Amino acid sequence: MQFENIPAVKLGIIAVSRDCFIRTLSERRRAAIVSACDKIGIPVTEIKTTVENEKDALKAVEEAKQSGCNSLLVFLGNFGPETPETLIAQKFDGPCMYAAAAEESENDLVDGRGDAFCGMLNASYNLGLRKIKAYIPEYPVGTAEDIAIMVKDFIPVARTLLGLKSLKIITFGPRPQDFFACNAPIKGLYDLGIEIEENSELDLLVAYRAHAGDKRIAEVVADMEKELGEGNTYPDLLSRMAQFELTLVDWANEHKGSRKYVCFADKCWPAFPQEFGFEPCYVNSRLTSRGIPVACEVDIFGALSEYIGACVTADAVTLLDINNSVPADLYENHIKAKFPQYRLTDTFMGFHCGNTPFCKLTKKTDDGQRLGKINYQIIQHRLLEPACSEPDFTRGTLEGDIVDGPITFFRLQTTPDTALHAYVAEGEVLPVGTCSFGGTGVFAIKEMGRFYRHVLIAKRYPHHGAVAFAHVGKALFSVFSLLGIEDIAYNQPAGMLYKGENPFA
Repeated sequence: MQFENIPAVKLGIIAVSRDCFIRTLSERRRAAIVSACDKIGIPVTEIKTTVENEKDALKAVEEAKQSGCNSLLVFLGNFGPETPETLIAQKFDGPCMYAAAAEESENDLVDGRGDAFCGMLNASYNLGLRKIKAYIPEYPVGTAEDIAIMVKDFIPVARTLLGLKSLKIITFGPRPQDFFACNAPIKGLYDLGIEIEENSELDLLVAYRAHAGDKRIAEVVADMEKELGEGNTYPDLLSRMAQFELTLVDWANEHKGSRKYVCFADKCWPAFPQEFGFEPCYVNSRLTSRGIPVACEVDIFGALSEYIGACVTADAVTLLDINNSVPADLYENHIKAKFPQYRLTDTFMGFHCGNTPFCKLTKKTDDGQRLGKINYQIIQHRLLEPACSEPDFTRGTLEGDIVDGPITFFRLQTTPDTALHAYVAEGEVLPVGTCSFGGTGVFAIKEMGRFYRHVLIAKRYPHHGAVAFAHVGKALFSVFSLLGIEDIAYNQPAGMLYKGENPFA
């Protein structure tokens, strides 16, 4: 079962040329960029209209739209006309990147000199006058090969902006009691142009019951069995969970309304398992692995953050509690010698009950790590089934140690007074057994102790963080900047003090 929930980027390139410069210079350089992009597997549609004036800008934008482009590279092959080149971004309904041509040879600095280095300054100034947020690379001037790499960096940013523009977040139920951190004003969503639909848990229960006997259940069960393999420890649960998966997928399709893409923020305890007969974690993980994040505990901005991560990476993501410190003996016995670059305070355990996709749980068996499997929620079993030795309706989590490798921990959040802010921190999951339960990993982020105190605590972030399974801080920072987020925190290196950090500490 497929669900197209992340946009595909179709990039067009429009070359601009100031009328007192040689037009063919921009056109030749434009063609070279298309060729360079093709060599690294990035298809780019070459818009043949070269922009020298305002009418050209309108014509080029229309040509791009007719070609199906949803994102643009506005390329200054020479100095470029600042008004027409910025009108392109104003009239085009999609993300725009601006880059300029580097000069090519000391032997061609008369007729072959384009002065785009200078023209880029004027383009930036005019974009600012028009209050247009465009993507400008860190060093936006280069050869065709250089700009092809810039385009590669732009693609995940453009994909994310396109996704957010057409996103609806669907929620079920209020946050659990005493989970104030998962509650946030929804005004920030409207500020970002994101739609939200809030529903009751009863709405979800009614829809679930209506799917009893659905003919598609057997197909979904078979897919679950194939995915889980030996991790299918409670086969009697699969039909119930398949029924729930179909319920969510159908709800998404029927409630997208004017939007193309959806994600969920659902209440998952304490009433859920008693009424539905299982924990929803495994189903949530399956949808998340297909680009439809389902955040637990009605964490709306957690769901939004997960969706951003899914768009940036085009891969599965997860949402975890920044949960517990790593015991000193575990650090001494399994981390210190192998990873001397990390101090104990650089490490922590990321955890959630069982929502991390199966593909992001370890497949190793020789280092004490736990393989992925369906399990029961130990805490909920203790709370909801105190008289039972064997778990019943608290089964349904997907547990295991999280696969080791590079990660980016991040979150977009709104404050109680509706200001949006975000953080981004790159690190890794270490190949260390957690000796714990749930979907858990030992995370290492440089200077995490200071980041924890002076960003997560000082700026009142909730305990949930989104995890992308790659180093994508560069793309995330660009996305947040283009969304207008002014406060973007990161794990600052030693010697670089946070605002409010005690210099004598």
